Amino acid sequence: MKMNTRNKEACVVVFSGGQDSTTCLLWALKKYKEVVAVSFDYGQRHKAELDCAKEITDELNVEWHVMDMSLLNQLAPNSLTRSDIKVQEEAPADDVPNSVVDGRNMLFLTFAAVFAKQRGITDIITGVSQSDFSGYPDCRDVFIKSLNTTLNLAMDHTFCVETPLMWIDKADTWKLADDLGGLDMVRHKTLTCYNGIKGEGCGNCPSCKLRKEGYEKFLKKYKNS
Repeated sequence: MKMNTRNKEACVVVFSGGQDSTTCLLWALKKYKEVVAVSFDYGQRHKAELDCAKEITDELNVEWHVMDMSLLNQLAPNSLTRSDIKVQEEAPADDVPNSVVDGRNMLFLTFAAVFAKQRGITDIITGVSQSDFSGYPDCRDVFIKSLNTTLNLAMDHTFCVETPLMWIDKADTWKLADDLGGLDMVRHKTLTCYNGIKGEGCGNCPSCKLRKEGYEKFLKKYKNS
């Protein structure tokens, strides 16, 4: 099997317009000469996240593409794609939260990889984190490593799936955004809320609680010392 030589000057960022992917986008812009952002329209309840993605990539002058993944909505009903399913405020102790979209990261990374190969790009950046994975099985390091190997074999291309946030919590994700000069952008221009509210969000959904707790810990740990 003949694999390509890794191009270390370009990358594709899987980009949702949320806190984690925006931090990863800022990280990528410091590391790579060419950065391309790819978002996915999968019938998510709040299309506002795509509006955020466009606004952020426009501001940062980053090439941006949206891929149609509407079939995912039909295959995996969940609270992030179905208005008739209420977002759980607390994840069940014995099951994954109903905001889990089965196969989402696997499909997103696979399509991002197909896109990247056509551009001669090997590095794919994603904002998954095992430290704050909230019960999402496709945010674990073992999954990313497994998929990376599968993508290499499937396309005979030496992909490198980079996960800058894998081993840091939300407080240190805020710290990274601050170090990269993007704290205000991440605070006010991203959409992480499961109820579709930009910036600080609704304050009640699991994503908002995790974000707020991380920000308060960041302030206490790094700004009040």
